[in-house]
Amino acid sequence: MTDVRTGPIQSTFNSTPQTGMQQAPEHLFILFGATGDLARRKLYPALLRLWNEKRLPNKFALLGIARRPYHHDSFREQIRQAIEEFAPSAMPVAGDWQAFLERAYYCSADATKPEDFPAVASLVKKLEAEQGIPTHRLFYLAMAPELFAPVADQLQASGLTDLGDAPVENDRQAPWKRLIIEKPFGRDRTSAEILNQALRRVFAETEIFRIDHYLGKEMVQNIEVLRFANALFEPIWNHRNIASVQITSSETVGVEERAAYYDKAGALRDMVQNHVLQMVMMMAMEPPSRLKVEAIRDEKVKVLRSLRTLKEEEVYQHVVRGQYRGGSMWGQAVQSYRKEPGVQPQSSTETFVAARLFIDNFRWTGVPFYLRTGKRMATKATEIVVQFHNMPNHLYFNPEGQLQPNLLSIQVSPKEGISIRINAKQPGTDAVVVPVVMDFCQQTESPEAYERLLLDAMHGDATFFTRWDEVQLAWKFVDPIADAFTDHRLPLEPYAAGTWGPAVATQLPVAEGYQWWPLSTQTHEEGLLHEPI
Repeated sequence: MTDVRTGPIQSTFNSTPQTGMQQAPEHLFILFGATGDLARRKLYPALLRLWNEKRLPNKFALLGIARRPYHHDSFREQIRQAIEEFAPSAMPVAGDWQAFLERAYYCSADATKPEDFPAVASLVKKLEAEQGIPTHRLFYLAMAPELFAPVADQLQASGLTDLGDAPVENDRQAPWKRLIIEKPFGRDRTSAEILNQALRRVFAETEIFRIDHYLGKEMVQNIEVLRFANALFEPIWNHRNIASVQITSSETVGVEERAAYYDKAGALRDMVQNHVLQMVMMMAMEPPSRLKVEAIRDEKVKVLRSLRTLKEEEVYQHVVRGQYRGGSMWGQAVQSYRKEPGVQPQSSTETFVAARLFIDNFRWTGVPFYLRTGKRMATKATEIVVQFHNMPNHLYFNPEGQLQPNLLSIQVSPKEGISIRINAKQPGTDAVVVPVVMDFCQQTESPEAYERLLLDAMHGDATFFTRWDEVQLAWKFVDPIADAFTDHRLPLEPYAAGTWGPAVATQLPVAEGYQWWPLSTQTHEEGLLHEPI
């Protein structure tokens, strides 16, 4: 049945970025990997936006640490150039711009050389004394994961994690230290446990902020509000009313400059173990008993505990992996993954994963969750589609069961919003029923994910950061799948760049009588907006 719109049933909702959020406490932001790509593309623009919005205190300083022999002035110029290149809209007026740059300092140090850390410690204490900053230290390791543990050890050896007397409760000036680390959190469960043990020698679990930028996205955080603040949804958010849930996170780009990491990780470790499973948890969690950080995180962990673990011999029934070949995108030829710079010519690394999983608890029993993520796909989008059960057949307007199911679409990126597809009578007809889409689109610019998460870490709010038991349980689910990939039990299906992945992946939901629903970013002219692909 072809979908038509009976009229512009649309609405928008506005939000004020960071509404009601307090200014961050006075602190020193110590950034390892200060000359790296993550710092240039994401962290400096996020910090500048926080400065523009008056979210950073006057007693704030940024200390960049990397191997390059910069001085303070040359480092400030690098920050300026990075923001001009990657976030020109964040550039403030001249006076504010200079005030921000004056709070940036630099120390040349090699993270692998213990002899370089005394100089770092000396500069930290000097800046705190000169700027009047209390002993509030936020360490950000924007560097290779294999350096996390050695850096943590050297921070301790150099005295940078020694806060002296125990903090006094509710004392804003009491010393504190926090550590932010980027994914991947290990390569498997064993390596993740080793890394966690190393970090816990220096930092308490409450001081470790494992950042997953997907949790900073506006619509991911809005899932909780959508579910728990609306009587329209929470009573029907269960297996009695929901037939299936689909989560898509697709990219049009290839491996770009990440070949050294990506060719060892692949889509399963790079996306499914963290980003995609985080969205599963947000969709499936129970209402928290109270609006406290740990209560919310406890409910997310319960989802992972209920996630049905696949045995290696079951993986081929529920998982599809693929690798992109050459194709055409935007009218231009693109090369295959194996011809990308830095990729092994015979690489068996997957660039696409689709999976069917089940959550064995009372709310979700029998409801399949379909996941797919990949590179060089037809559209860049992150979207969740909830399909509700069909209406009974043989009603007067549904004699042959031709009605399409109701759908709820949560668009995470690049478009942010919610779409609801319902059935309605086509105007001017006696009883012709057609699907109608109601769109609720966010029109105001949302804060960048890193901007939101950095501010949360400065406040010590770990709600949208990953707790250790989440990491551990996510690896418990992913490890058997990764083992099946390594043993080549699961074929590596080719797919042309610019498509929706291997043909076999499009058939994954068919066994249960479903299909992949098109994303909101696909156009009606393509004939895909509301028809299955």
